[in-house]
Amino acid sequence: MNAPERNLHFTSTNRGELARIVLVNEEIKAIVATAFRINLMALNAIFLAKRAGNAALGFGVLSNELRRFAQDLTRHMASLRDMTSGSVGSVTGVVQQQRNSAILAAAIRLSGDGVPGVKDARKRGATRLAEQQAKLRTLDMRLRAAVEETQQLVELGGVLARSAKIEAAYGGGFSPALMQVSTDFAEVIAQIKRSLEVLGKERLVKD
Repeated sequence: MNAPERNLHFTSTNRGELARIVLVNEEIKAIVATAFRINLMALNAIFLAKRAGNAALGFGVLSNELRRFAQDLTRHMASLRDMTSGSVGSVTGVVQQQRNSAILAAAIRLSGDGVPGVKDARKRGATRLAEQQAKLRTLDMRLRAAVEETQQLVELGGVLARSAKIEAAYGGGFSPALMQVSTDFAEVIAQIKRSLEVLGKERLVKD
């Protein structure tokens, strides 16, 4: 592999690492926006349940729980967003260190032992690179654990949405409106589940 080919491979690898973080951030933004939507939907459902009166007491209780779910989900996603924000700096550090290492390796190939301190500098760089990569892997594991925890929360949200649909059937004259609201809840939560599945498959670093 000649120098241009090595540089192309190096650039593509780095681009892939950064692209994964961008994708993770975009999915998190989408979930945050959806959680905000659920919160508004829950407020509307609570108001609708009050209008329905005693016939929609159970639906009203579930609407309150769905609002709490939306608030909990927003907090979870804020934590995930903070993690990925930190990962950008970590990946940038790894990229810079890889670039420096490639330059030093090229210098050694061209000059052998002719340049004092090059080999020592490369060893120090390799140590720093290993430390930065370990930090990124730790962050990756934390992110994956947080995604799994959020997935469990969303499963609870799905149960609440299904329960709301059952309660909507007892809403009397308001039943069609309550049923529509509960169906909207279920669809939005399904969107969140799909986004979390994407997050669960993405890695900040390759194995």
